[in-house]
Amino acid sequence: MSLPVLSADAVVAAARACRFTMVGVAEAARLDPAPFLRWLAAGWGSGLSAMHRRVTKRLDPGAVVPGARTVIALGIPYGSGQGTAGQPEPPVIARYARGRDYHLAHRDRMRALRRRLLVLDPTVNTYACVDAGVAMEKAWAERAGLGWIGKHGVLVSRQHGSWFTLSVMVIDRSLDRYDQPHPRLCGDCDLCLHACPTSAFPLPGVLDARLCLSYQTVENHASIPVALRPALAGRAFGCDACQEVCPYNHDKLPPGDPRQAPRPLGLMSATEIATLGHDEFAGLAAGTPMARAGYHGLRRNAALALASDASPGAHAALAQLSRDASPLVSEAAQWALGHRP
Repeated sequence: MSLPVLSADAVVAAARACRFTMVGVAEAARLDPAPFLRWLAAGWGSGLSAMHRRVTKRLDPGAVVPGARTVIALGIPYGSGQGTAGQPEPPVIARYARGRDYHLAHRDRMRALRRRLLVLDPTVNTYACVDAGVAMEKAWAERAGLGWIGKHGVLVSRQHGSWFTLSVMVIDRSLDRYDQPHPRLCGDCDLCLHACPTSAFPLPGVLDARLCLSYQTVENHASIPVALRPALAGRAFGCDACQEVCPYNHDKLPPGDPRQAPRPLGLMSATEIATLGHDEFAGLAAGTPMARAGYHGLRRNAALALASDASPGAHAALAQLSRDASPLVSEAAQWALGHRP
């Protein structure tokens, strides 16, 4: 028995009704395995143990959803700032992490989208995920025309720059049309490669996660390598350096989703973060990406970020942290005290 073909316009309309700003659809053909396998073999993702698991499912939607026919690529812009032109931004927290956890935002909207798809076809089978799942969301977003993967490995859109987060939904139904893959428009520009404070790009479009400050400040729960610590000046969670220099992020961009607006912890200075109490951190970090670093991890980051701060307040915060009960925090603070200007 042949399965019904769904209307692409109806699927896109359903996604937009669920508050996805960016929507594209691609045929669920297997991805080229060569780039991902080369990246794994080179050890550039060695700290990201999850990337080494379920490789077949990462590359083939049919291994996740039997009879997969379509991948729906979805995006939610979070904006380039707080919404006021020329307003200075606190640099210590990466933009994507200042507000509500994007995993939660995508999860809620994908659940709503699944319900709408079941109205279109009550027997449709779906699989949805953000970056914590097995789908290669950037590759699928490029195939579905949302943008192109830049030389910094981040998806770039003409309309939204690169200030957005992605998710995908795989379904076992064909659509009556598909979007075209987006051409890559970086041209000769390589500003992002030179902007990286740790030279984490061995090749254009290829990231060595071990050198990336986003990996080190978020995923690494041990001590941050000493050689990378000076690059953490003014950074306590994530890093936007490669995105900040992208020409597509310099034009006037539409505002981000107001539901992703910064929360108090996302606007704090490194000194304020360094001196947070445990209960205060738990209350402020709940529902934000910063909870992933944990109390000790975020204060470790803040201590290293303060190594470049010559203010008396920074010195007092580091002196306090140098006696912290957490060896992870106290060691970072002691190192920072010995490397202050």
